[in-house]
Amino acid sequence: MNIYEAIKKDHDIQRDLCDKILKTSGNSSERKEFWTKLRKELEVHEVAEERYFYSPLIETDSMQEDARHGMAEHHEIDELIQELEATDMVSPHWLATMKKLNDKVHHHLKDEENEFFGKAKKVYSQNKSKELMEGYEKTKRDYKKDWPNSIPGSDLES
Repeated sequence: MNIYEAIKKDHDIQRDLCDKILKTSGNSSERKEFWTKLRKELEVHEVAEERYFYSPLIETDSMQEDARHGMAEHHEIDELIQELEATDMVSPHWLATMKKLNDKVHHHLKDEENEFFGKAKKVYSQNKSKELMEGYEKTKRDYKKDWPNSIPGSDLES
């Protein structure tokens, strides 16, 4: 496996959870369960992806702007997560915000898979992409253990 395959695998989980959440209603146990899983997947994925995919790309002229764009979208996703956390799940606002998050996540994943991966393959050798994947997977495992406290900024007030 390489960094692209590892990230794509996580993207598939994120898409599936977004779709499942949008099929739930109100304050149901399913909505709560899927939301907690999605939030964890997104937050842990962001940390690992920024460290092992985007940060090394910032050093390159050909990918610097794309890497910054991807990390900016992570920030937008974080803001929507915070908004959802502050909103009652039975509120119509929660569902409207979840739809915005779904759209943002799908847009971001499409950018990465259809544009960024192809460009990054010109930067990272096959060996480097495997090395990056190892760091990516280890970071995810480490951060999942103590989630949400392991996420940078999780101790800050919203």
